[in-house]
Amino acid sequence: MKTFLVIAFLVIPFMGFGQQTTKAEFKVYGACGMCETRIEKAAKSLDGVASADWNLESKMLTIQYDANKVELEDVHKKIAEAGHDTEMVRANDEVYEKLPACCHYERRAGDKTGQAAKEGGSCCSR
Repeated sequence: MKTFLVIAFLVIPFMGFGQQTTKAEFKVYGACGMCETRIEKAAKSLDGVASADWNLESKMLTIQYDANKVELEDVHKKIAEAGHDTEMVRANDEVYEKLPACCHYERRAGDKTGQAAKEGGSCCSR
């Protein structure tokens, strides 16, 4: 019985009670493997984002996050700060222009939603 109590006191605090893990998927614009690294790194830099996986072909980012620690909108904003438009937030033009040339994707002028007209081709490998 003592062994059970000791194990319970050691394990229960690490079981993550109260965490609300949520999965989300949304469009993020990019053009190459360097974009993938940058997008995933930006998303995972937020406390509460457990995983991030961006698909080059579909331009879809899948994340697992704790909704008690981070808002989905904050993930969109963080990615836009790194220079990539999302379906919710458009990256600052100056930040986008500083991306390597192979990371530039076609953007619609003045589009505030972050929607791109079409994505550019890939010039970089993973």
